[in-house]
Amino acid sequence: MYRLSAVLLVALVLSLAAGCSTAPSQPDTLTPAETAALEERVRGRWQALIDRDFEAVYAYASPNYRAVFSKSMFIRNFSYSLDWQLTAVEVLAYDAEAAVASVAVRVMSKPIKQTSVSAQFGFMPSTVRERWVSINGEWWHSASG
Repeated sequence: MYRLSAVLLVALVLSLAAGCSTAPSQPDTLTPAETAALEERVRGRWQALIDRDFEAVYAYASPNYRAVFSKSMFIRNFSYSLDWQLTAVEVLAYDAEAAVASVAVRVMSKPIKQTSVSAQFGFMPSTVRERWVSINGEWWHSASG
């Protein structure tokens, strides 16, 4: 009797596990169209940064961020001391469950007010890692990333 119960219990556990493993899941990759849409949003935000249009940059912030931080609070965080050039955007990873993508933004930057030291170097390359969240099919910059 004990042996039959153990066999039935194992069979039940295996059938439940098999049922769970066949549940549909979202792919952990973006389609080419989704990647293009994300890259376009990233480029748009960075072009607004380059143009120093911080109101436009604020419009790329996630709705949750904008619900907490006013536009004037957001704009005060920016400096006018750097010039940027966008050189590349690369989607590094995507978490379908969280609808979050990690993006590497490659930029060249230099100080606006040149000193003798900064003039020697000109534009310096850097990579900025950003987190973007998809909400109802639209990509938004996540300040938490």
